[in-house]
Amino acid sequence: MNVRYALQARRGAVAAAMAVALAFAVAGCGDSGTGKKAGVDNSGQSKSGSASVPQKTDGSASNNDATVKLAESTGQGGVVLTVNNVTRDSGGFITVSGQLKNSGSENFNHTSAWAGSERDVLASGDSVAGATLVDKVGKKRYYVLRDTGGKCLCTMGISSVEAGQSIPFFAQFPAPPNGTKQVDFQLPTFPTMTVPVSG
Repeated sequence: MNVRYALQARRGAVAAAMAVALAFAVAGCGDSGTGKKAGVDNSGQSKSGSASVPQKTDGSASNNDATVKLAESTGQGGVVLTVNNVTRDSGGFITVSGQLKNSGSENFNHTSAWAGSERDVLASGDSVAGATLVDKVGKKRYYVLRDTGGKCLCTMGISSVEAGQSIPFFAQFPAPPNGTKQVDFQLPTFPTMTVPVSG
């Protein structure tokens, strides 16, 4: 009798081992052997879209669609300021993004004025830290947000704009009340522009 129970136990163990091996084999069939998972390539990016871009990196902005022009103005040296996007984010701030294009025939080297003259923005160097938003209805002016080191949450490192060059920019501000649908965007050396707020 002991032999019969031993044989039954052994058969059960073999059956269990075969079931586990079969499960691994079926799971392995889902991979084509190229090292790719469904919808993801080897770089870790989804095939259906590009990876998200951080809000503050090397001066780029994730929501900057150059084909949309909310407002445009020309400043010193023929530099054209175009605002492409003004988006209210759930975190309680507004991101303004756009382009700075030198439409002149000479390099523009006077970008330091864009950083503004407030002492609080000096850590940002050549940047668009001097930009402001004005809520005319609420009668309040908003300045570019700063990080703990005093640097602006905006595009930095713009020392010049070469002739014909277009540079994307962004700046983040505290958000005015939800009822505010328009704001005035101001950047030193450019005329004020009224832009709609989305989001």
